[in-house]
Amino acid sequence: MVSRRLLLGSASAAMLSRASSAQAAYPNRPIRLICPYPAGGATDVLTRILADGLRERLGQPVVVENRSGAGGNIGVDAVAKSAPDGYVLGTAPVGNFVINPFLYRDMPYDPVRDLTAVSLTWEVPNVAVVSGKFVPARTMEEFIQWGRRKPGGVVYGTSGVGTSAHLCSELLFKRAGIPCTHIPFRSAAQVIPAMLAGDVDFAIDNLASYAGIIQQGQMTALGMTTAARWPTMPDIPTLAEAGVPDFVVTAWSALIGPAGLPDGIQQRLATAVREVAANETVRQRFLTAGGQALSTTPAQARARMDRERPMWREMVEISGARME
Repeated sequence: MVSRRLLLGSASAAMLSRASSAQAAYPNRPIRLICPYPAGGATDVLTRILADGLRERLGQPVVVENRSGAGGNIGVDAVAKSAPDGYVLGTAPVGNFVINPFLYRDMPYDPVRDLTAVSLTWEVPNVAVVSGKFVPARTMEEFIQWGRRKPGGVVYGTSGVGTSAHLCSELLFKRAGIPCTHIPFRSAAQVIPAMLAGDVDFAIDNLASYAGIIQQGQMTALGMTTAARWPTMPDIPTLAEAGVPDFVVTAWSALIGPAGLPDGIQQRLATAVREVAANETVRQRFLTAGGQALSTTPAQARARMDRERPMWREMVEISGARME
């Protein structure tokens, strides 16, 4: 009996040792990184920069896979339903954690129950822009006055109902007393041509999507939703400086895995994100693309989600948006 117990004990120890070794060896094969938004948009561009950095630090291919639709819910749900082994991960913007649960009547996943937030990865300001060819305003104050006088109000475009762009726009127009009409597109890549054609008057969306077109001089930037001026575009005022007080709203994203992701894998990934964010070359790539590299512990990532949930819930209610 004693020998049998010793044998079983040795077998159990061996199994734990092998499991520990397997986890310690993570990763030992390619990782899929699901981007829940279309190719070419802000989330896609920044996800690919992150993937490049993770690839170098993890020593394995990190393959970006775009699975868009339903406000990012399709891609994030694919992560939530994957095996918790660290080989299927995703990037999830703020909307997939603290906006969509208040926006959609039926959510395919519960962000608290079904996901592991490994680390925040980047933060993106929203920038208010108009087409210089079709809108005469060159400052936010001029735009507000123009918008109030415009017959039928302002037509604005966003990358979708319930996005941070949509909620920020509704909040801005409500505060400014400007009548408005919302035209949702699939992505900022579709909004931009509509603005340049004069079909849309205004957009307030992620700087990452609009930085290039602003630098080319085809659009006028009226203000940033940040507390301080953005380092790569210091000539653009904050909205507070432009005459819209108490309007600091940024969009952040997180590296996610399914619930049950082992602590060792979480820490390995969080460390890799921290190293990516600390690399000056990578930081500059993020800034050039319109984002600011971030890194946190899993607990810090979850704390920010919990802290901002009431604010975004209120913004959804103000917008009146609802999705099936």
